[in-house]
Amino acid sequence: MRTRVLNTIGRLLLVSALALPMTTFAAPTVSTTGGQTTVQLSPTFTGALASLGVAASASYPARLSGAVAALPIPTGEIDLGTVKGEIVHDGGLNLIAGARRVNISSFVIDTTGPSPVLTGLVKVDDTLLGRLNLFDLTPTSAPQVNRSAYAGKLRLSGVQAKLAADAAAALNSVFNVSAFAPGLPIGVASVDTSFIEPDR
Repeated sequence: MRTRVLNTIGRLLLVSALALPMTTFAAPTVSTTGGQTTVQLSPTFTGALASLGVAASASYPARLSGAVAALPIPTGEIDLGTVKGEIVHDGGLNLIAGARRVNISSFVIDTTGPSPVLTGLVKVDDTLLGRLNLFDLTPTSAPQVNRSAYAGKLRLSGVQAKLAADAAAALNSVFNVSAFAPGLPIGVASVDTSFIEPDR
């Protein structure tokens, strides 16, 4: 009798468990910390600068070596499931022609909108114009995520960067030219950063 009761209870528990909906857990939103974004500048972009007499230099702590720009990543937040979020960068780039100096800094990779963009603060001769959409970004591969417990590394390579319409209009106006067209290839970016789950 006792065995039949236990068997009946067991069957009821099994049926109840099978009837429960499966729970789907979302991938965590993590905080990025450290690392850098590197950009291999395209010959089209560097050639356009040279033809206009515009010299490029790095704004600390960013670095520019030849045609490769490196921008440190101090912080950011990314949803590992959707890859939506923002990655913040230190430093920036200077574009100088004669007495005119354009500083582009505080870059943010923003993937929260309909299309990924890189925004930045734009200053002309130390006068702040504001934050503009600088580059339209097109990833060519899925991000690589390596997790260990509540931390890990994120790598995104082969990201195509092209000049955004807002940035093209601003540069043409500042340098009094018409050479900067929306869609001008800027280069190919790679993002390498570490992350932690802040709520763990």
